[in-house]
Amino acid sequence: MGKFIGGIKRRDGLIKHQDMSIDFKNWRQAIRQSKLIYSTGKVTKVIGLTVEAKGLSAGIGEVCDIFIPGESIPVNAEVIGFQGDASILMPLGELKGIYPGCRVVPQGETFKTIVGEKLLGRILDGLGRPLDGKPLVIHEKCTVNNPPPDPLQRKRVKEVLVTGVKSVDALLTCGKGQRIGIFAGSGVGKSTLLGMIARFCNADLNVIALIGERGREVLDFIENDLGPQGLARSVVIAATSDQPALIRLKGALVATAIAEYFRDRGNNVMLFMDSVTRFAMAQREVGLAVGEPPATRGYTPSVFSLLPKLLERSGNSQNGSITAFYTVLVEADDMNEPIADTVRGILDGHIVLSRELAARGHYPAIDVLNSVSRLMPELVDSNHLVAANRMRHLLATYKQSEDLINVGAYNRGSNPAIDEAIKYYDKIISFLHQDVNDNSAFPETLKKIMFLRM
Repeated sequence: MGKFIGGIKRRDGLIKHQDMSIDFKNWRQAIRQSKLIYSTGKVTKVIGLTVEAKGLSAGIGEVCDIFIPGESIPVNAEVIGFQGDASILMPLGELKGIYPGCRVVPQGETFKTIVGEKLLGRILDGLGRPLDGKPLVIHEKCTVNNPPPDPLQRKRVKEVLVTGVKSVDALLTCGKGQRIGIFAGSGVGKSTLLGMIARFCNADLNVIALIGERGREVLDFIENDLGPQGLARSVVIAATSDQPALIRLKGALVATAIAEYFRDRGNNVMLFMDSVTRFAMAQREVGLAVGEPPATRGYTPSVFSLLPKLLERSGNSQNGSITAFYTVLVEADDMNEPIADTVRGILDGHIVLSRELAARGHYPAIDVLNSVSRLMPELVDSNHLVAANRMRHLLATYKQSEDLINVGAYNRGSNPAIDEAIKYYDKIISFLHQDVNDNSAFPETLKKIMFLRM
């Protein structure tokens, strides 16, 4: 505690002294924690996607500035590993212009992103910078590598989240705080399905991460699938396939951090990530660049350790919820490839899109027999569950005998279960069909599925 003696001159000419005490404790604490001297380094080598620097004192994940002579703005890079006495960095941007001898200065902190209410309706890049050409006012920043909520502090998933998609609400009912995977090959309609859910769901707001998408598809998704109505209550983060691997990784982390910000303020957030597979591919590039050995189908061990850290961050907290839909781009429609198998084991359910249904013009192309919501039995009443199970049974019975029915080899009356499946098949298919602009209210969906019980 320090003292400062001050004086105030009164009207009668006398000086009145004041004893003002100042508490220097907080200032001393801030000075001790401040990193006032930085150990700078120099670039010694550039190999592929990485930069090697020596003389640098910075930890894993710390952001550094690489100063290029003649350039006014330094290149940001993140420390991703070490080899001997050298630090390995990966630029958060282009490598252009970097050469041996460039000065490297650590910033003293890990990567942070801008958060705030004014992000709604905005389109950002993988580092949280505006892509829509509008200014972005900085109100608050937060780190992107946050830990998942404490398992014992998570609220249980008990409330239904309405998506507006009949086949999902009726047969794959989701809850607020649930995490669902959408498994599909390329061109089967997963982005269109995400756009429908983003427009029609009853969440407070959406956070949409487009990771590794084609540049052309970003604007198509925003204008066609999402639309002005969906964009107004969404934050879109786009890290296209031409961006460096580290930016694609950061895009997924930035989106999750923004969703966490809104969740912590009591909102029910819908998080969409398209796709987790490209996030895993980006981490594979980073791991191989550092020198990790390739494991299953070329994926490095860090990929399989990073996936649960990302996916477990969504869900319920004490204040709000993040309901997450993660798309998984399965290679050659193989639902058991490494990333699909790992993600399916982490999430609370999966929706499988069928290329065969898409080829028939059946939209949404959801294969309800191979899809499941693990929390549905806890979310719906017994009448809804009985009706949903009966519809699944009728559809499965018809599929098992479809070949015999189509060639006319089945005789009506031979099997009562097949007869009943044939009777209701057309009604079931009609129910599962839905136009992309058709928002199905949850009470209406329940009425339709109860009618199919009759």
